[in-house]
Amino acid sequence: MTSQVLREARKYEEASEKTIVEDVRPAFHLSARTGWMNDPNGLSYYGGQYHLFYQYHPYDCHWGPMHWGHAVSDNLLRWEYLPAALAPDELYDRDGCFSGSALTLPDGRHLLMYTGVIREQQLNGTMLETQAQCLAVGDGIDYEKYENNPVITAGDLPEGSSPHDFRDPKMWQKEDGTYRCVVGNCTSDGSGQILLFGSRDGFSWTFRKVLMSNHDRFGKMWECPDFFPLGDKWVLLTSPQDMLPSGFEYHNGNGTLCLIGDFDQETETFTEQHDQAVDYGIDFYAPQTFLTPDGRRVMIGWMQNWDTCDFRSQKITWFGQMSLPRELWVENGRLYQRPVRELEDLRKNKVAYEDLSFSGTISLDEVKGRMVDMEVTIRPEEGRELYRKFAIRFAQNEQFQTSLSFHPRDSILKIDRKFSGSRRAIIHQRRSLVNSGDGSLKLRIILDRLSAEIFVNDGEQVLSAIVYTEQAADGISFFADGVVHMDVVKYDLYMDA
Repeated sequence: MTSQVLREARKYEEASEKTIVEDVRPAFHLSARTGWMNDPNGLSYYGGQYHLFYQYHPYDCHWGPMHWGHAVSDNLLRWEYLPAALAPDELYDRDGCFSGSALTLPDGRHLLMYTGVIREQQLNGTMLETQAQCLAVGDGIDYEKYENNPVITAGDLPEGSSPHDFRDPKMWQKEDGTYRCVVGNCTSDGSGQILLFGSRDGFSWTFRKVLMSNHDRFGKMWECPDFFPLGDKWVLLTSPQDMLPSGFEYHNGNGTLCLIGDFDQETETFTEQHDQAVDYGIDFYAPQTFLTPDGRRVMIGWMQNWDTCDFRSQKITWFGQMSLPRELWVENGRLYQRPVRELEDLRKNKVAYEDLSFSGTISLDEVKGRMVDMEVTIRPEEGRELYRKFAIRFAQNEQFQTSLSFHPRDSILKIDRKFSGSRRAIIHQRRSLVNSGDGSLKLRIILDRLSAEIFVNDGEQVLSAIVYTEQAADGISFFADGVVHMDVVKYDLYMDA
């Protein structure tokens, strides 16, 4: 039975959504129905549709008591909003229904697992959150919270684990029909760890082991874990808080971490072999994955940065959007990503230029727009001195631009949005070390009104950034200091009605 709290949220979001003009939203990235959006939750395929839930505060464009927003899609790009799925309406989750996951039960029901949060005053007078894992079961639209919630509490934690940082369960079903989930946690000294729990039926859960410990290597608390096989390897994704940079691999603040290794399913032991960032840009956090019906491992992240959330005007009625869905694979020991192949169905108006040799700044006929899929390949001019710099400037007019620049001598690729219209000293630049031994580089740039996602060398790295420049700034230009040889293929992207 739907609670009064959830009924009010559903009524509010339905009315508020009608006040938002569609063309101020992303076209093919999911954005908040109204109010605030952060982490993707419950990414799954159920009832013949893709389901994406999300952390949601419908009443304000700032973080608040967490609900679960809900949307469905037939192609992962065109999203339809459904009524909010969860609201903080029980004693055990009265201060928030935090992040979690979803799977399909053998009887056909949709099972959600989420973190319930209560804030309690401590003996010293401070307020602390206590977090526990809870369940809800539904039919793809309406969900009923499990009568025995919470199902994993502080009493299930291993010694030395914090009950105040214990969240974001990610479930999966094993081949034998039993269930596992990983949950983010930290030790008493604040270092992150990933806990593994097991269940025979998806409802009664027991602690199995500490799957992976941070030992203060990558930030502090580890949020939003995900653990899955990919090819002949296993991948652990998590989002560490309070990271320190490590060369160009990680950056200050809250980031994303990918660990690749082997997993012994008998002993449930994960052996880490490689670490890397998941995204090298400015705005990407809390990714979650799932398997599509045709066997692809697809990931979606929150395309935002916790340190830039107050950037937008206070007059807006929605805040937050997701990344493009990305297909994942492991190649040469690294995590690779590409936009889901469904994006190619949106391509129209192909424009191609081959074997352009240029220096200075050029613009190309019909190469412009803010909903664009563009592939650019550059290389040095044979027989000439290596060029010193190459840049692409987009979302551009006489006043604004966002740039992507490459210095071949040190193989550094930089995204820079300081001229994008921001009036605040937020994070505007990020640099990435890319593979380019001879000055050659391949870029695929996806623009969608308010964002840019750059896929480097066929998915070896990705840089994501939000760009709030006015939509009239739709120019694209190319710059070379020295002589560059370039191929460009550009498509407009259209969502059919």
